[in-house]
Amino acid sequence: MQDAGRSGVSDLLRRAARQVPTAIALVDGPARLTWADLDTGVDRAALALQVAGAQPGDRVGLQLGTSTDFVLLYLGALRAGLVAVPVNPAYRPAEVEHIRADSGARLFLDQASAATLLATAPVGRDLRADRDGEAVSVLLYTSGTSGRPKGAMLSARALLANLDQLAAVDPPLLTAADVLFAPLPLSHVFGLNAGLGMALRAGATLVLADRFEAGTTLATMAEEGVTAVVGVPGQYAHWLQHPDVARGFASVRFAMSGSATLGRAVLDGFAELGVVVHDGYGLTEAAPVVSINAIGDRTRLKPGSIGRPLPGVEVELRDADGTAVDAGDPGRIFVRGANLFSGYWPDGSDGPDADGWFGTGDIAVLDDDSELHLVGRSTELVIVNGFNVYPAEVEAVLAAQPGVAEVAVVGVPDEVSGEAVHAYVVPARDADLDADELIAAAARRLARFKLPSSIELVPELPHTVTGKIMKWQLAGRGT
Repeated sequence: MQDAGRSGVSDLLRRAARQVPTAIALVDGPARLTWADLDTGVDRAALALQVAGAQPGDRVGLQLGTSTDFVLLYLGALRAGLVAVPVNPAYRPAEVEHIRADSGARLFLDQASAATLLATAPVGRDLRADRDGEAVSVLLYTSGTSGRPKGAMLSARALLANLDQLAAVDPPLLTAADVLFAPLPLSHVFGLNAGLGMALRAGATLVLADRFEAGTTLATMAEEGVTAVVGVPGQYAHWLQHPDVARGFASVRFAMSGSATLGRAVLDGFAELGVVVHDGYGLTEAAPVVSINAIGDRTRLKPGSIGRPLPGVEVELRDADGTAVDAGDPGRIFVRGANLFSGYWPDGSDGPDADGWFGTGDIAVLDDDSELHLVGRSTELVIVNGFNVYPAEVEAVLAAQPGVAEVAVVGVPDEVSGEAVHAYVVPARDADLDADELIAAAARRLARFKLPSSIELVPELPHTVTGKIMKWQLAGRGT
């Protein structure tokens, strides 16, 4: 369903509404919207945002769950010439306020205000052009390389390029005949573009799920005849442990996992059911997919491989001096492609270099078959179920609690979430600290996925001669 004349993400919807108006575009619980219904709803959402005072180029915050309302307002914002700023519904007030202030959002919609806006939306069609080319379409906040979340500026060019790159994989990952299940937050780039975006480009039916529960989602998959799935390792692990897994995956022909590599036991478990789960690698700044192990012979998957770069994406592995490493040697991942972001808000800082390369915080090796394998990170970033957690932010919250002398936060392997947050806390002299009470106190300031899954009270932390905590000595000790 390619259309060379399209210019923006919401134009993908306009095209599908012209070509297959009565086909089902979106399934959200009992609600079913055709492509024509969805297109009309997006027009109304765009007009409602205009009536609310938003002007082209304004940022619109969307702190909504994974729902029809999010889809309408996200695409409506783009169609109205606005910049969408998706915000995780799990964020606490302080986290939300930082994003609101930093983005300068003209409007900020939560679930209640979004429902009110849409209920009073005018009937009509927005004739203004979608965001296109280098115009920033989405501002997605990610921890990046500092403790405060930064807004990655994703242009229409970057978002559409990644969809084109995914669509260029042969045989196709997704077609108009597919029913795609994406039980992922649409506030996260994986659900937003690799889920919603892929469905829009292919003209596939998209099935949403705002909350994940293995039994409920497997029942949905069976009822809707799901043929394609995108999820994270923890979801696949939970599905595999449920007695209804075979029924839920009975029609699935393509499954993709992101945020962390899948464990051998999970891969083998699904293989026994006749389902191949493909590991992918990506990041917010790449809109998001960089590589996937569904390129080439899909019958010879290697556990731990994140495959080869998508068509149109280049990857180099470099050492600390910036020199390309030999096959088998670890190197920092550098990416180049039309899918890369335009730098961080508001001035485009720390984006791709003059030659178009962007260095990630990840370390990988290239095997003899030219497949990539992640081996670690050059930064301290912890990724929990695909969400970035920067230790400095968690450390600041814990260090503010009475009786805490020093804190070090690291990521530790977790079979469900890929990684978990583990904190080492040194009590102040004569302080009587309780790990559970510290976690409860942190929960008032941090989103749930940022919370330490465990806290270890220790008498001291290892330091360098200059006083820096030697986290590399802690990373292997976490429980």
